[in-house]
Amino acid sequence: MKIQKIKNRSVLFTTSPSSEWDLNIHLIMGEKNNYIIDTGLGPQGVKPVLDYIKGNEKPIIIINTHYHWDHIWGNNLFENETIISHKFCFEMIRDNWDEMINENKKYMQGEVSMHLPNLVFEKEMYFEEDNIRIIYTPGHSIDSISVLDEKDKILNAGDNIGDTMDQIVPHIYCGKSLYMDTLNKYSQMNFDTCISGHNIVLGKDIIEKIKNCI
Repeated sequence: MKIQKIKNRSVLFTTSPSSEWDLNIHLIMGEKNNYIIDTGLGPQGVKPVLDYIKGNEKPIIIINTHYHWDHIWGNNLFENETIISHKFCFEMIRDNWDEMINENKKYMQGEVSMHLPNLVFEKEMYFEEDNIRIIYTPGHSIDSISVLDEKDKILNAGDNIGDTMDQIVPHIYCGKSLYMDTLNKYSQMNFDTCISGHNIVLGKDIIEKIKNCI
């Protein structure tokens, strides 16, 4: 696992479950809370994040960027914590769980069981004490959300950024117009660093590059 400090309070944990793609789990250590963005492929995959903040007594808030299996299988390690998602994500995890397990169980990291988000929203949530904004940004999937660290000017765009530099446009499972709306929304946000579910750490210019490819 590669552990990379990003600016003042973000840490990126990267593994390579497949020869074809990497997987990122993003930790933001706020003043009041520790935020873990996505829980990966299971409890064993996300445990290094807990080891990293061992001894830190701040509450943990989990954020699921979307319902896909490689981003939510570690949720059951946090059954006593707040898990945030869009309301569609809750529904899509519930409705697609068995299929996702059957098709991708070879990637499981530890014992996996369904643990649904327990705090859902529709448009936006804001943690003022930590300057963390969570925004509905459909694109890769209809339930996709993004996390903006306003203090460090870092955007986590989930899988709205393609998996590799050769494929910066992601697979889009909702209307392309919705994705373009999201890209335009990103362009208006104040950030200079972009983290995603699978790609390397990028700058804000990646948004215009994606627009030019569509």
